[in-house]
Amino acid sequence: MEPIEKTIVSLDWMTIMLFTSLVVLALGKYLFHKKFLNFIILPFNDKYILLHNKKGQFSHWFHLLLTVFQLVNLSFFIFLILHSFDLVSQDSTLTNYLIILGFLALFELVKFLIQMFTAFVFNNLSLISSFVFSKISYLNYSSIIICVANILLIYISNDSKTIIYTALALIFLINGIGLTKLLKNHQKTLPPYFLYFILYLCALEIAPLVLIGSYLKG
Repeated sequence: MEPIEKTIVSLDWMTIMLFTSLVVLALGKYLFHKKFLNFIILPFNDKYILLHNKKGQFSHWFHLLLTVFQLVNLSFFIFLILHSFDLVSQDSTLTNYLIILGFLALFELVKFLIQMFTAFVFNNLSLISSFVFSKISYLNYSSIIICVANILLIYISNDSKTIIYTALALIFLINGIGLTKLLKNHQKTLPPYFLYFILYLCALEIAPLVLIGSYLKG
């Protein structure tokens, strides 16, 4: 049996995309330095959430830049995981990445619109907006870890399962901290909407993960 070497044909487009995402992050830091300083300590201090969780927070340029950074790197991370476990074709890697990026961007946009529509229907826009902003902020913070993992997986240790599992553990840890702090901060306002909150978690947070997991398993 001859060994089969798993290689990625070209790193040029990967380098360009990663460099572009880092430029976006640097631009956010340069244009909104104070916000960035509050953001970078997010898991240890809720100052960023408390100061910027207000009307118009989703359309602020700093939030949008970080979301773009998150989309590019999270798509990369998903692509590299699929590549490492031989779940995607080894050909047309750029095409595969762009498909993942487009699907992820569409998924997050549709999910956000459904969340806001649900909040409007049940007249709890303020609570759900606060929850969504906090969740996206922690996901955006996780993208820094994801970016580091992407660099390691592409340039240093290709297809390393250790890097993938370590990055996933850190991502879940960071977002777990965010969820815990969110529930703690809203423990007095949440009870009247507890049923809606459970339905929200089941329909918009847990269900998509179950469906994606079932698809990958199949």
